[in-house]
Amino acid sequence: METDEESQRVIPFQLQFDKPLPSQIKIAEWNPEKDLLAMVTEDSKILLHRFNWQRLWAISPGKCITSLCWRPDGKAIAVGLEDGTISLHDVENGKLLRSIKSHSVAVVCLNWEEDGTKSGDECSNMPAYEDRTSRFFPPAPRVPRVPGVVPGETGFMDESEDSFRELSNSSYQGFNILCSGDKEGSICFSVFGIFPIGKVNIHEFSLSNQAEHNLIPCRLLNATICKVALAKDLCHLIIICSGELLEDGKKSSRPMTQHNVLGLHCLVLDTSIFWKRKNELHQVAQQASNIEDLIEVIRASLSVMCKLWSDAMHIFHEKFDSLSNLIIDHGLDSTPQEEFLSLLGGARTSPPVHQFLVNSLGEAGLKRVTKVVCSVGKELQLIVLDHLQPAAEIIGFRMGELRGLSKWRARFQGVGLDEPLINNATEKAGMLLVQIERFMRVLSSVVQQFSNFFSWLLKSVKLLMSEPSDQLLPFSSELVIIFLKFLYDQDPVRQLLDPSEADQTIEIDLETMNRIKELVQCGGFSDTGYLQRTLAKEFQQMESCFKEAFHVPFTTISKKILFKDMLPLFPIASSPKSPTLCFPTSISYYQEANQAVSVHQKNAQRLVDYASFKIPDESFLSIRNCIGIARGLMHDLSSVKEGNTSLEAVLLSVPDGYQCVDLCLYKESQIVLLLNESANSSESSGNACMMVLETSDLPFVPITRSNGPNHWNIQALKDSIAYVQMENEKFRSIPHSVIAPLVVSASRGVACVFAERRRALVYILEEDEDEVSDAESWAATS
Repeated sequence: METDEESQRVIPFQLQFDKPLPSQIKIAEWNPEKDLLAMVTEDSKILLHRFNWQRLWAISPGKCITSLCWRPDGKAIAVGLEDGTISLHDVENGKLLRSIKSHSVAVVCLNWEEDGTKSGDECSNMPAYEDRTSRFFPPAPRVPRVPGVVPGETGFMDESEDSFRELSNSSYQGFNILCSGDKEGSICFSVFGIFPIGKVNIHEFSLSNQAEHNLIPCRLLNATICKVALAKDLCHLIIICSGELLEDGKKSSRPMTQHNVLGLHCLVLDTSIFWKRKNELHQVAQQASNIEDLIEVIRASLSVMCKLWSDAMHIFHEKFDSLSNLIIDHGLDSTPQEEFLSLLGGARTSPPVHQFLVNSLGEAGLKRVTKVVCSVGKELQLIVLDHLQPAAEIIGFRMGELRGLSKWRARFQGVGLDEPLINNATEKAGMLLVQIERFMRVLSSVVQQFSNFFSWLLKSVKLLMSEPSDQLLPFSSELVIIFLKFLYDQDPVRQLLDPSEADQTIEIDLETMNRIKELVQCGGFSDTGYLQRTLAKEFQQMESCFKEAFHVPFTTISKKILFKDMLPLFPIASSPKSPTLCFPTSISYYQEANQAVSVHQKNAQRLVDYASFKIPDESFLSIRNCIGIARGLMHDLSSVKEGNTSLEAVLLSVPDGYQCVDLCLYKESQIVLLLNESANSSESSGNACMMVLETSDLPFVPITRSNGPNHWNIQALKDSIAYVQMENEKFRSIPHSVIAPLVVSASRGVACVFAERRRALVYILEEDEDEVSDAESWAATS
């Protein structure tokens, strides 16, 4: 019940709606570009709602969802799973675009950031990169659909999905990086969310805890990533993690003190390599990610082709193997090939062949087998022409582009583009095209010989049944003989396609091998054994060469992601082996509000980092029910070297009678707090409130660096706690007890709050001057 004083004031944050939920929500994120809210239920279903609460779709990955974030353009959503997989889904329908196994354990946090810097004068002489593939090739092929399978059952996008190419093709995107952290301390970086470009583990960093006169090298043990946030200029990554802080001794590692070694820490990594080399990384990742797309097309094409042909051959042998049993039953010592050759030579038809052709197979059965084999042959040719060959050709072109870039050593050697490895991968791409052409010749020849054999058999059946055969297609006796000797019980098509036969060597005559060696002398390629390999083996080798070539940029960039600074936040009174610890935290970056800025400084305007966190009451005896906000951490180390400090922090005391449930840094240096009334008794009203504070108005205090190994910097602020007065802040009472998460959209100016009783409340944070209060609206209607 609102007091008279509350009813007279204009209540901020207009309630847009209050809706019931089918299940409690554990994760939620607003779309950065559209009025869409993605939510994850406790049973790991993803729900997408419009701002008016209309549900667009709901999907269930079948695994426990542990994190969620949007691509910067809002057209795709990344989902972190318990098994370490990151799946990308289309915003329009939730269809799976791609699945990447970046981690081996649960992905607990995701952050997707696009390069927000503008090209300044220093970059004006850098040539803009153009993806030239569209000049020379039609749109890239998609994964072939298995005949008879309902669209969507294969896990790939439907042909009718016009958005697929734009969503999956990196050529349509600005330079962006997806960061993912897992519960074992690993952080992965992927350009476009597709191409892995780096990986670090915070356990491996030697952390320097700044003291008065010396640096104490430390490291983390049993660390778990809680939150990651990449700066908009891609130069820094701030990490909030829990773990034990230990001295990094050469012989042994021992706890820095006997008490309170487990705590929550804020780390800063130097990721400036992403900004310094963004043009090079953009070009390499754009080509490599599209190549990986096309590799999946080739893999799926080979798989579909192998299945189709195997099924057709199964039907053929299922019908024709019965002839062998008939020959044995009649006591003859011959093979089906010998019996057919005897029939072709004009000898009298043997009883088993007569019985097989007239009774077992028959004209209808023969026509059915003919239709299956010949139609599958045509289907394979179409898959090659529409999917396999175009994909291989575009891969060859893109590898040629990377080959050209690799020769520009001054720019691209620094990002790990290794010229010999790229040359080798380019040659393998060319060899795959040669193998595809050979496969087409083999397939065409085999299908022609099958067709010729079936035509002869059909005429034989007609003659045996004394039916006219003048209208039948002509056949070649020589091709029938070749078929019976080389194809009847052998399968060269399957040999080229089946991965299980990839290690088999194809016999090549000596004359052909000598001719290949002569061609090698002319230049252009160095591989003389490609004709002895199957198509499946060639693809495996090409893929292996690609992985080797693309792994070098991955390891090169990983080594250039460096530890920069650390701020221990507060101790945790718990065991590191206890269940995953969860504290309300938020990280954001704001442009520093400087005075006059020159033209050259404008593009490089400094970003200031803000990290906010709730401090558990058990951490410090002298700090109770407080929220901490630290800013300027990523610039502090350089400032210390210059003799000054930029690291500041403030402690906010939550109003009496309330407990912080969640918090979120908001635009223009604001912070949104979600508070529950303290449950002092069973008769508690169960109400909550939401308030917005201006961080620029808070009394930030410079933090001095640690004077000892077990010094918690935040504890030094216990005598300068700022007390939040609700009557002086914008706050809104909520007639429900609420739970995390608090979901705020800076681009839309709205917040979504979830009540314990499975309800979602959406509030508009931005206020207009002509907006009336809830009390005034109620009075007007009554």
